[in-house]
Amino acid sequence: MADAKVIPFDDDRSRGAAAQRPARRRGAGSRRKGGGEQAGAREQAAVREQARVREQAGAREEAGARESGAVRESGAVRESGAVHEVQPLAGRIPAQEDVHVTRENPETGAERQPHDEAGLERRVARGLAFLRRRLTGDYEVDDFGYDEELTDQVLMSLLRPVYEKYFRVEVKGIENIPAEGGALIVANHSGTLPLDGLMMQVAVHDHHPENRHLRLLAADLVFVLPVVNELARKLGHTLACAEDAGRLLEQGELVGVMPEGFKGIGKPFSERYKLQRFGRGGFVSTALRQGAPIIPCSIVGAEEIYPMIGNAKTLARVLGIPYFPLTPTFPWLGPLGAVPLPTKWTIQFGEPIVTDGYPPEAAEDPMLMFNLTDQVREQIQHTLYKLLVQRRSVFF
Repeated sequence: MADAKVIPFDDDRSRGAAAQRPARRRGAGSRRKGGGEQAGAREQAAVREQARVREQAGAREEAGARESGAVRESGAVRESGAVHEVQPLAGRIPAQEDVHVTRENPETGAERQPHDEAGLERRVARGLAFLRRRLTGDYEVDDFGYDEELTDQVLMSLLRPVYEKYFRVEVKGIENIPAEGGALIVANHSGTLPLDGLMMQVAVHDHHPENRHLRLLAADLVFVLPVVNELARKLGHTLACAEDAGRLLEQGELVGVMPEGFKGIGKPFSERYKLQRFGRGGFVSTALRQGAPIIPCSIVGAEEIYPMIGNAKTLARVLGIPYFPLTPTFPWLGPLGAVPLPTKWTIQFGEPIVTDGYPPEAAEDPMLMFNLTDQVREQIQHTLYKLLVQRRSVFF
């Protein structure tokens, strides 16, 4: 009996279907002549029907994938050596993945998120707006020349790296500074150059919950020096006199004073952390008139930034300055000798001494002023000794 003639299919799916179909055994003499050809035709029809069903199912799956956003590219897609054109779906609402596009940073290789670019654009916009206001004069200063915007955005940003990275200032007792209203902060003064006042100003602004600004009372010399005068005014410093201090306290400002003055900042290194005389107690009288609390402040670390081992008094008189410091590095190393040593600082604000319980005439009582001045001085000195005992090293 002649074998049935089966025409092979080139399609892989047809071969797969034929492989999956179990082989049929034919017994001898069980079929008539020509029956094999009829059976082969039926098998071919069944295979073609299955292939058609699978192609329809594949078409439906591909359409569903395009609808769900799985297929988004509209270019040429290469598959099995053939190029098929895939048209984008018109009117489809873009999925969230289409909108949120990340880019790779060429320097670090990490993905750069869109919100980083938006933040950079906002910072650039704020910077340009700031420059426009400075150039057009569209900014405000108070009666003392204090420029709050310039202080916050520029001057504090310049002082902050020195405060955080170089001197690594540690702040204690910041909760003793009131959240509002006038108060007088009294601190020790040292370091040959008045960097301690600037660091105390940054400490109050950055660590206080209300980011309060400290208005320092400075000596007359500060306001006769070029450039230094303008910067001091912009930072909120004012002349160390009772009238200016009283006005600031009356306006609810936080005022800082260092009663030692040049006696403290220009003392030799051998007398470090020994408080000098606090003057006549004028700061106490001002606080009593305004009923403002007095907050003692102790600063450790500033004494060692410029160890003053000598004073060229003759040269100081010629230049018209209180002292001309001689340190292990200045003036021997020239400008390099003016770089301060990177000491470790600690600033501690003590418990406030209240003054609002005294009568108005108490500001004229010399004995009361003497007692309060001595109390503030002793509290600062005692805290200095305590911090020195706790300090592990000058630089760490």
